[in-house]
Amino acid sequence: MKILSNPKELLTSLKELKGSIGFVPTMGALHQGHLSLIKKSVMENDHTIVSIFVNPTQFLPNEDLSTYPRRLEADIKLCSLAKVSLLFTPSYEDLYFEDEVTLCAPSKLGYVLEGFSRPSHFDGVLRVIMKLFNLVKPTRAYFGKKDAQQLKIVEKMVNDLFLNIEIIPCEIIRDEEGLALSSRNAYLSNEEKKDALKISKALELASKEVVKGNKDIKKIEELMGKTLAPLKVEYAKVLRRDFTALNELEIGNSIILICAHVGSTRLIDNIWI
Repeated sequence: MKILSNPKELLTSLKELKGSIGFVPTMGALHQGHLSLIKKSVMENDHTIVSIFVNPTQFLPNEDLSTYPRRLEADIKLCSLAKVSLLFTPSYEDLYFEDEVTLCAPSKLGYVLEGFSRPSHFDGVLRVIMKLFNLVKPTRAYFGKKDAQQLKIVEKMVNDLFLNIEIIPCEIIRDEEGLALSSRNAYLSNEEKKDALKISKALELASKEVVKGNKDIKKIEELMGKTLAPLKVEYAKVLRRDFTALNELEIGNSIILICAHVGSTRLIDNIWI
């Protein structure tokens, strides 16, 4: 496995690769969720490239940029064991320039839920993903469905800008108790991990309501709110998969999403119905 940080060296190395390229962009602190994306890419492509870059432009001033988990040495070992062809670990100075051209998130999809709570977040996400796509030029890029809104916005960018990249959505990976895996889970104490299970429990109960035939969005959202108490809840919503409002839940075209704070840690999760 090659490890490169310089974009020019990356471009030179890519010229040597023949066949399809799978790409998994990450911010590091890799866990089994990331590894599921990497393994899928390794199975489906001739080469797999993983990037590790804690992207400052997607963090708001009051967020956890300075404390975000960083475990580069362990991440390198995991990528090597997973048969990654090339690991790209750029610095801020490698990727960003003064007074550069930037992208903006779409005004509707980019400013609801995550975009409402974190204005400009998706601008930063698209900014770095476009740079990485232009460097790596992947055949396929792999994104987890846990970050559902990010996934949809990246899909829209690829479509709207006519990028020749196939976006592969990958299933959420959970621990044995049902908690969706996230690098930010490292912030949780043992007690907070128990509290965090209210999130997956609320989604599980919502799913059971749907199986029973309940398509009343208000009732499902109220049930989730009760289950999540006393956590601080930013949203617990039932929407179409394009993140527009529904009058009634639609099987095969709905997504149930939760964002809640457990202590000082902000967690998101969802299920696709």
